[in-house]
Amino acid sequence: MRKTSRTSITMPSSAKKGSIIEIRAIAQHDMESGFRYTEGGKLIPRDIIRVFTCTYNNIEIFKADFYSGIGANPLIIFTTIATETGVLEFKWTGDDGYEAMNQANITVS
Repeated sequence: MRKTSRTSITMPSSAKKGSIIEIRAIAQHDMESGFRYTEGGKLIPRDIIRVFTCTYNNIEIFKADFYSGIGANPLIIFTTIATETGVLEFKWTGDDGYEAMNQANITVS
């Protein structure tokens, strides 16, 4: 089963070359740890975001691996250096075919 969700990126649309920029990325996803049971005693399968990656002009600049302890709708905050005008692409992948993508442009002067 392929699932998708809404994502949101907060970052500056422009920056001076060499400056540090903060990036905030969130994907709305109801996480399930795989350790809970239904009222009938059946194990609820794990359903989490497993990996988040960010590329800047097709070069990976940030990656995070997630495990069962991650909460729903994980907010990821990180920084990078504005090196050139281009595109940042964000990708979340997870259990049961989950995939979400987003991108943002930055102009560097």
